[in-house]
Amino acid sequence: MNSFTYILTKQISWADEKGIKLVGSKITEGRLAYTKTLNENLFEALLPQTKAEIENGDGGELKKSSSLSAKMCAVHSSSAIGVNILQYWNNKNKAVSDVAYALGLCRKSNQSAQKIHFEQKLQISDKFRFSPNIDALIKNNGHDNIDVFGIECKFSEAYSSRKHPGLKEKYFTEISEQWKNIPNLFQLAKSISPIDNTFIHLHPAQLIKHILGLKRAYNKSGFRLLYLWYDVLGDKGYQHRKEIKQFSDVVKKDNIKFHSISYQELIIKMKKELFAGNEKYINYITDRYL
Repeated sequence: MNSFTYILTKQISWADEKGIKLVGSKITEGRLAYTKTLNENLFEALLPQTKAEIENGDGGELKKSSSLSAKMCAVHSSSAIGVNILQYWNNKNKAVSDVAYALGLCRKSNQSAQKIHFEQKLQISDKFRFSPNIDALIKNNGHDNIDVFGIECKFSEAYSSRKHPGLKEKYFTEISEQWKNIPNLFQLAKSISPIDNTFIHLHPAQLIKHILGLKRAYNKSGFRLLYLWYDVLGDKGYQHRKEIKQFSDVVKKDNIKFHSISYQELIIKMKKELFAGNEKYINYITDRYL
């Protein structure tokens, strides 16, 4: 069983165990991997702010019709797993700083993290019509050296047979200021433009766009970027880790604050350190994703 099929099968099995009936991407057509309602695919319903932010994103995650399932209803949706893990901490009486610590973004004593936002657009240049959407952005209270924590979430797509694109030439012909002080990342970006023949599981062009957008908005020292991903056994999981390290080694030479953590590592850490008072939530994500 390949890695993509493993993740999909595990999620379909979870739905079956919970008595959740699945439909196809076109309701009556396609693989039965979509919940009939969005709430069936989530730990808790979307908060008004979360819903508005996702609707404002460019991914069309919530668009549906009588003959088409919403993308976010897919049991293997990276958007759904991101919301299931992160949105909970935006509830009243919960501390965003707790999940920021668990993600490795700050020390346990650091209480700067205030709010988690989804599908935030980070403009790279006024010359570009569209801005990349980062999956989540944790904003700090201004009393910390870091203004924001950016999070890119990946689930099954890292193991899909679809080839990810490289970086378009316009990122070199139409902008220059954004590349200042990051020569190593610039050379990596050039090597995957316009086609990326180096990376198979990691999508570095996407991460580079987020870095450029974050750097423009908050300066190089004002952000930290996290790659949150799902690990699998075997060669593909091993190769994915190697590619993450390869990218990390490059950006760290430019003093860019970047690191990664798998969902499994995160859940284990939360079970160990944040279980008390969060039992229902942690039991849900453990049962479903670990």
